[in-house]
Parts: sequence; structure tokens; C-alpha cells
Amino acid sequence: MKSLATAPPATLGQGGAGSASPRSDAVPQLIAATALSLPEQAGALARARAFAEPLLSSETLETGENTFAHAEAVASILKNIGGSEAMQAASYLVHACSHLNKPEEVIAKAFGQNFAALAVETTKLMRVQQQAREAQIAGQPVDDPATQTENVRKMLLAFSRDLRVVMLRLASRLQTLRFYAATKRAVSPGIAREALQVFAPLANRLGIWQMKWELEDLSFRFLEPETYKQVARLLDEKRAEREVYMEQLRGRLESELRARSISASVQGRPKHIYSIVKKMRGKSLDFEHVFDIRALRVVVPSVKDCYAALSWVHEHFKPIDAEFDDYIAKPKPNGYQSLHTVVRDETGKAIEIQIRTQAMNDHAEHGVAAHWAYKEAGTKGYAGVSASGEYDAKIAVLRQLLAWERDMADTVQHGGLFEDRIYVLTPDAAVVELPQGATPVDFAYAVHTSVGHRCRGARVDGAMVPLNTPLQNGQTVEITTVKEGRPSRDWLNAELGYLTSHRARAKVRAWFNAQATHETTARGREAVEKLLQREGKTAIKLDDLAVQLGFKTADALFEVVGKDEFSLRTIETLLRPPEPVLQPDDYLLLKKTRTSEAAPKGGVLVVGIDSLMTQLAKCCKPAPPDNIRGFVTRGKGVSVHRADCSNFREMAARSAERVIEVEWGQSKASAGAGPSVYPVDVSVEAADRQGLLRDISEVFAREKTNVIGVQTQSVKGTAWMTFTVEVADSGRLNKVLGIVATVQGVRSARRR
Repeated sequence: MKSLATAPPATLGQGGAGSASPRSDAVPQLIAATALSLPEQAGALARARAFAEPLLSSETLETGENTFAHAEAVASILKNIGGSEAMQAASYLVHACSHLNKPEEVIAKAFGQNFAALAVETTKLMRVQQQAREAQIAGQPVDDPATQTENVRKMLLAFSRDLRVVMLRLASRLQTLRFYAATKRAVSPGIAREALQVFAPLANRLGIWQMKWELEDLSFRFLEPETYKQVARLLDEKRAEREVYMEQLRGRLESELRARSISASVQGRPKHIYSIVKKMRGKSLDFEHVFDIRALRVVVPSVKDCYAALSWVHEHFKPIDAEFDDYIAKPKPNGYQSLHTVVRDETGKAIEIQIRTQAMNDHAEHGVAAHWAYKEAGTKGYAGVSASGEYDAKIAVLRQLLAWERDMADTVQHGGLFEDRIYVLTPDAAVVELPQGATPVDFAYAVHTSVGHRCRGARVDGAMVPLNTPLQNGQTVEITTVKEGRPSRDWLNAELGYLTSHRARAKVRAWFNAQATHETTARGREAVEKLLQREGKTAIKLDDLAVQLGFKTADALFEVVGKDEFSLRTIETLLRPPEPVLQPDDYLLLKKTRTSEAAPKGGVLVVGIDSLMTQLAKCCKPAPPDNIRGFVTRGKGVSVHRADCSNFREMAARSAERVIEVEWGQSKASAGAGPSVYPVDVSVEAADRQGLLRDISEVFAREKTNVIGVQTQSVKGTAWMTFTVEVADSGRLNKVLGIVATVQGVRSARRR
């Protein structure tokens, strides 16, 4: 006697006695959605097979299956669910990718860009799934909800980019399970559990029931082998008796319906072990009370005949009211339609009977959401959704994918793992991932920043809605924009509910910050230009002025002026400096004689030598009454340093013979001239704050200390500033620095 414990479940194209052959004009919606995406090419299947065979024939997958044999089997599965030759050809090219240096380029050249894009996209998803399995092997639980959540989302986004990937991955996983069953190899729990918890629900959502049943039964066989064998044994024990009874009932039902002019085809329905176990567990039933073990399927020409057949069944058998479902009047979300009833015969045995049209049956066996080719459906389609072409079919399939993701959320009890995300569609059928509670404004910013800024209205599933309407999973959203637009400040008001996404909120803030910076810069530019006009200095280049003040660009200067952080007095001082006898260059050239009454005041005298050229060293910038020393240079006379200058000490240690005594000159200034001034660097360390630079600059201006250069840098809340000021006496500078040190936030102010 043949045992179900060793026989694999009914497979695609190999269904049991109850599987109806698909009609030639029935087009599964997933097939319709991808029909034009892989243009048919003469001999594409044969060419792809020949292309892949030398690359794959000696290779094996991580499961142990020969790679080329796996590709052949996947192509066969695709053929059985109605996939075109081009789609079958893709199954070979996917596995060839890993053996090519530049797979997209090579496949595009040989087969076209569509084939290349599909192969590469599928390969990427395969890598993601492989990495997930490796993480499980490394110690992460195979049924970890967070891991499963992330994997499902990655799969969803990959599927949404290219619907053909759905078919290839479903067929590939089914073939992997078939291989394990045929070879009796040990199966990784992760592969079996993913097939049961992720791939089988996906096949169910897309309406490929034969694939769903087989994925469920095979994975359950690997996960719970003892339970599987027990149920198979129970099915086998009274098989002969049950089959005789069901054949008698089948013949009676068919003849009685034909007598009523209903051309009915009545078949036994295949028994699916996983479905039986689910009902036993879910309804706490023993084996004999599970309706699935005695089941018939009635296929009739029209919807009217469905209800006529139901009427006859309920007249001649006792219906169980709680077990009646009318999926014709109210189709399942995935488009499935049928009448389901459970009745008891004269002996009290429960029998499940399904009644449907041929179109509904083909849809249930092979369709994805609905079949659109039947004349009786017209443009109405199924489940209240119409699909007149590839675009509508793609939208319908994407919505089933989104529903699949939502179904997965229900499997995580009160965990909320999926509740933080929704997936909506663009008018071009692209999937956009958003946080739960997202609005059309969030959607607009997710599409593109400029779309968000210019957003003025939204249509959701064709109806105009307010911009703060929370979106739901699977909706199609279209944004109305204006040519020149800007975000509203109301969008940042959390109480008004326009924005949920942190990313969208950041983009709106960035826009307003940029506007504020632009307005501040414009205000600063206007103030500087007015000052230059007042001083009669409009010929000065603004960038040059900024550099003289220690800024990299004119806009940087305008921004701090616009923020009122930089005093215009500093610019005035630069534009109207005092007129010293000596030019305030980076180094000061002086020719001195001891006896000349015209010697510049404040100059440097070389002891014992007349008329020797001197220059003030840049490194330490000496100023009276600093203790100074001279060092004879090559070609530039005597370089004058502060006695404590580290550079001078190093040079003196190397060339002591070139050190020379110098002193500050005591000559008087010429009539009408002010005292000589010297450039000195001042270092200020302070806690960074708004207005700091302005406050320090005002101290220098108030103390009549000319600032000829500023450099600032802020690191982790600390501002480092270097001011170059002109002084006649470094002793007075100490007083000025004491006042600077009293400015709020200043930690130190010293001469460098």
C-alpha cells in the first residue's frame, strides 16, 4: 500500500485527481505584470541554456544540488505556472552572474539590458538571503522576529523594483525543497522555516495555490517529520474505503447537477497535510473531524450555476452553518473566489465542498490576484480591482506584495515589529517605504526634496485629501506641485500633523535655515556696502577686504556682520588707519644713524654701527619696550627678535658669531606725525557664543587699538582667535588684554 509519508505532495503540473488543467487563455496577473518586461527573443531559452551550461554544469550550490540542474528545474516550474520562454531563460542567467567578471555588461551584450537587470537584481537578493542564513549559523535564532522582519523588508523592496524577481525566487526555493526531499538530505531549519513562514504566505498572497501547498507540505515535512508521518499514516489507513465512498459521492453529485442542466465537473480535492494539521491544531479537532480528509471540488460554467449547485447540495445534505463562506460575493483580499460549504451525509460524516467557475478555478490554481483574460470578467476583474494592461496588473501585484508584508506583521504577536513602517505606491508603480503615520508631505520628500518643497496637494487612490492625512499600506499617492514653491512653517508644527518622518522634517528645517543664512548674508552685504560708500571706498574688492579681516570669503564676512557678531567699527578702522611715520609692513626696513635728527621715531639702532638696514622678525613681532636682540641675515640686514624668541635662541646656538646687540631708538617724531606703531599678534581663547567676535572687536576699537587682521576657529565649543593689532608700546597692550579678558566667555587673552 502506497504511503503518503514517502510520497511528495502534489507538485505544480503534477496535481492530484482534483487538479484542473489550466485553460490556455488564463493569464496569471504576475505573468501579465511582467509580460512586456522581458521581450521575447528568438531562441532565447536555448541560447541562455547554452550560455550557462559550461559555467554551471560542474558547480554545486550550498545545498549540494548541481547548479545547472537547479536552473533547469526552476525553468520547468516557471513553465508550469505560465512563464514565458524569456522568463525561463532568466533562470539560467541568474546563476551565471557569479561566474562573470562584469555580469551586467556581459549579459546585456548577449541578451539585452532587461535580462541583465533581472539577473543582477535577483543575484543581489540571493546574497542578502545567504548572509541572513550565515548570521543564523553564527548563533542568531532562525525564527528571530527582528531578523525575519528585516529580511522580509529587503525582499519586498527587491520585489517592488522588479516583479520578475518574485517568480524566480519562489520557483528557486520550491526547487531547493524538492531537491532535499528527493535526496533525503538534512535540511537547514532556517531554509525550511523561511519557506513556511515567508515564501508560502507570499505564494498564497499572489494566488499561486499549488506552489503554496507544496512549499507548506515540504517545509512542514522537514520541520516536524514525526507529525508529518503520523498524519500521512492516518490518511493512508482507510484510504481505499474513503476513496470508494468519495467516488460514489462524486458520481452522484455530478449526475444530479447535470440532471438540473448544470454542466458540472466534480473532482476529489488533493489532501494537504500541513492544512490538515493547522485545522487540527487551530480548532482542536481530532483527525476524523477535519473536513479536508473528505473534500470535493465542483467546477461549473457560470456564477449563476455556482449558487444553483450550492442550493442542491444544501437540499440533500445537512449544512454546518458555521463552516459556510461565500468568497464569490466577498472575494479574499488576493482575489480568490469560490463557495465553501461543509455538510454532513446520512451517516454524519463531514464533507467539504468547494463550488466555483472554471475561471475562478484557474485563478485559484495558477493566478496571481486575478485572471483578466476571461470575457465574463471583462474589465471588472476580480475583488473589485480592474487591470486592463501591464501597468494595472503591476499595481495589483504590488498591492498583494504589500499585503504579504502586512500579513507577516500579524505573525508577530503584539510585537509591533512591522508597525513602524508602511509601503505606498507612486503613480509609476514604485514602492516607497515610510514610517507609520506618514502623510503625503512625508511621501513627497521621500520621492525627492524638490517635490517636497513644491508640494501643494495630494491624491490618494485618485481622491484629493488634506496634506496631513495619515497614509495606509498599499495606497497609491500622487503629489500636486507648483513650479516655484517653498515649504510651510506649519509643516514643522507637530500638533498639526503634517510630518512624521525625521528625514522630511530635517529637510524642511534645512530649507528654512538656508533661507535665514541667505537673508542674514544679504543684510550683512548691504551694511558693508553702505559703509564702503560712506567712506568713499567702493573701489575695494569685497573678497580682498574679507581676506584682510581674516575671512576666507566675502560671504563669510557678510554672515557675521548680518548676525551682528562683527563690528563695523573694525572695518572702519581698517579703512582709516592712523598715519605712522613708518609703513606697517610685515617687516619694517629701517636705516639708522646715531647722529641723524631725521631718524624715524621708534626705530632700531645697531650698537656701534651706523646706517645698517634692520627688519622686525615676523615670528615674534617685537615692539617697544621689549628686550630685543639682532641676528645678521644674508642680504636682508639685521633681523630683530625678542630676546625670549625661541627661533632666535636656536639660530644663536648654531651661529653665535652673527648675533649683534640692538636697542630701540629714542629719536623724536617729525612734526605732525604720530608715534611709530608695530604689528603684534594677540591670542584669545573663549567659550564660543553668538556675538563673541563683535564684543572683543569693540574692546579694541574702544581702546583705540587698530586691528589689521583676524583669524578665528571653533572646536567643540571653544573659540580660538588670533588678532593682529598695531601698538606703539607693548606695555599698553597688557592693559588692553586685561580688558579683553573681562569679556563674557573669554578664558585667556595674551600676546603670542
